[in-house]
This record gives sequence, C-alpha cells and structure tokens, in this order.
Amino acid sequence: MLSNIAIVLPIFALIFTGWITSRLGALGPGATREVNRLVVYLALPAMLFDIMANADPAAIWQPGFIAAFMTGCAVVFAATLALRLRQGSHLADAAIDGLNSGYANVGFMGFPLIAAIMGPEGLAATLIATIITACILFSVAIILIESALQSAARRRDIARRTFLSLVKNPLLVAPLLGAIFMISGIAMPPALDTYLALLGGAAPPCALVVLGLFLAQNSGRRPRAGGGVQAALIGLKLVGQPLVTWVVAVPVLGLPPLMAQAAVLLAALPTGTGPFMLAEFHEREALLTGRVILISTVLSLISLPLLMAVWQ
Repeated sequence: MLSNIAIVLPIFALIFTGWITSRLGALGPGATREVNRLVVYLALPAMLFDIMANADPAAIWQPGFIAAFMTGCAVVFAATLALRLRQGSHLADAAIDGLNSGYANVGFMGFPLIAAIMGPEGLAATLIATIITACILFSVAIILIESALQSAARRRDIARRTFLSLVKNPLLVAPLLGAIFMISGIAMPPALDTYLALLGGAAPPCALVVLGLFLAQNSGRRPRAGGGVQAALIGLKLVGQPLVTWVVAVPVLGLPPLMAQAAVLLAALPTGTGPFMLAEFHEREALLTGRVILISTVLSLISLPLLMAVWQ
C-alpha cells in the first residue's frame, strides 16, 4: 500500500501544483491551452519518437503479452465507443471517452510499479504496454477524432481533409518516424538522444500541471455527461480492462505467471493524461476526462493493492 502511495504521490503533487498556480494567478488565463499545445506539438511527439526509436525489436516481440494487453485495450475502447455513440455522443467525444476507459497510465506509473514488484525482468513488458497505449491506441483515437471533425465538409472532401490533418498531426507522425528509425537499425546519436529525453521528459509533468490548471478554472462546473457516465468509464478502466486482459492472458493463452501478472497490473492502472490532452486540444468535453483521471487515480490506491492481494 505504501509503495503504491509513493508511486501515485508525485502525480497528485503535479496536479496540485497546477491547481494552486491557477488559484494564485501566477499564470494567465491562456496558460492551460498554451502549455497543452507545448505538450501536444513538442514534448509528447519527442517522447513518442524516443520510445519507438529506442525500442529493441527482439525485446518487444512478445506475442502472448501483446495479444492479452491489446485485447483488453481494444475491447474496452470499442465497448465504450459503441455505448457512447448509442447514447447520442459525437464521434470525437466518444473516441475520447474510449481513451478514458482504455488508456492506462503506463508511462508514468507502470515502470515504477512493475519495477518494484517484478524487478528489471518486467520492464520489457511495460515498454510493450507503453507502445500499445501511447502509440497504437492513441493513434486510433486521433484518426477517429480527426475524421469526425471533418464530417461537416462535403462527402468527397472528407477523406482528403482527414488525410491532410493526419499527416500534419505530430502525435501520429512522431511514433511512425520512430518506428522507421528503429527498423533501420541506425544508432541513435548521443546528442539527439539527450535532446529527445530532455524534451520528451517534459510531457508527463506538464500534462499533469495543465490538468490541475484546468480543474481549478472549472471547479464550479459539472460535466455535460451525467455521473453515471463518469462512474461507468472509471469502472471500465479499473475493473473491465484488467478483467478482459486476465481472461485472455490466463484461461485463453495460459501465459507464464509473471507475464500474465504484468499484463493485468498494467491494464488495471488508472487513466493517463493522453485523453485529457486530446480533449483540451480539440476543444471537446475535457471536464469529464479530467475528473475520470483524478478519481481513477485516487481509487487505484485501493484497487491495485486489492488486485495484487487477490493475485497472490
């Protein structure tokens, strides 16, 4: 329990930093959007490129783990997407809600959690989960959002406009270029590696500070979606995704215990900041996303120890 608190505490501290900064008026009213744009256009693309470019193809090729973790993400994302569309949500909002329930905070919480429980042998699985979450799942959501936002155009222009918007989207281009760099086998120049690490390292803390700024500025508002939607998204994230992952990892594939445990624990992590960045950047319903991130992170202090106790 104490180890989980130690992992989660910096997350709350960064959110609170943004919140108190907003309350004190240290940053102007445009800070939320401008810092978020810094993350979307510079820091996060650098981080995604760095993750892909430095990945070891042999280490990340774990078909069983990939199938289990990706199925958990895909099933929960697709189920949420279908549910929200049936409830009348715009496709862009439904895609963001799909991330709310399927985008685990692997990059920020996964590495210290798995390292504390399993040691270095679990870090390859965490890297795979990071690539699936931050590159593949994120890219699918971006494609849906971009195509949805072009729907007001004439039908024959939608494909062209969507393609152009995707080509110009750094969150899609960066991991693709990183994958090309990885496949090429070219060694990363040390200066470039340091540059990417410095710039990409700003993405998680800046995103959490932005979340704190946003929550402070919207403390008196309620999300347009009701509390039932918020509870459903949190339940799908903390219970649904790890449950689906467990079914695939254990009864279906029979993965080795350590690999199965890593897949389930990573799937059980709370919602990361990715969906909030997209919601704020595209001017969609960001308040619901912010609350899902905050509440799921708080509840993970209980759900993760329970899951580990049950597993043992």
